[in-house]
Amino acid sequence: MSRPFIIVFFLSLVLILGRGFVWPKYQELKFLEQRNEEKRVEIEGRKEYLQDLNKAAKVLKNYQNQLTKIDSALPSDSHLVVLLNFLQKATSQSGLVLKDIQPSTSRPSLDVEGIKENELSLVVAGTYTSFKNFLSTLEMSSRLIEVESISFSSSKEDIQDFNLKIKVYSY
Repeated sequence: MSRPFIIVFFLSLVLILGRGFVWPKYQELKFLEQRNEEKRVEIEGRKEYLQDLNKAAKVLKNYQNQLTKIDSALPSDSHLVVLLNFLQKATSQSGLVLKDIQPSTSRPSLDVEGIKENELSLVVAGTYTSFKNFLSTLEMSSRLIEVESISFSSSKEDIQDFNLKIKVYSY
């Protein structure tokens, strides 16, 4: 065999084997480089997102006082004991006597998702002026308290019994 033929044969063999063994590895390397770039872009996006969250947290710190007010108006749970204590103080400060209080079960609000409603029935006794002061206290409270119904019995005396049904909201 002639020498140029052997050189061409081995060169062709090297090219064919190179294509068979090296080309798949080259394709895998290209795929891994592309995936690496995608991951780098994803990490950059997450870093930017984290920076935005940190900026938002700093801005929210400026509004901490307002957020505390919102949290007291709509607490994360019903805090029934705290509410009953508030109602007891409000009735006594208004000049009323709290005769009876009956809390009912908590149920989800039909209006807003994630908000729970608690209904309470109160029976208080006192004068009409004291009752107006009590309603004013409920209205000025930071808690979201909604008076559903009021009924009262008339008597010859100045003191009357007032029946209230109220709703209190929490999330």
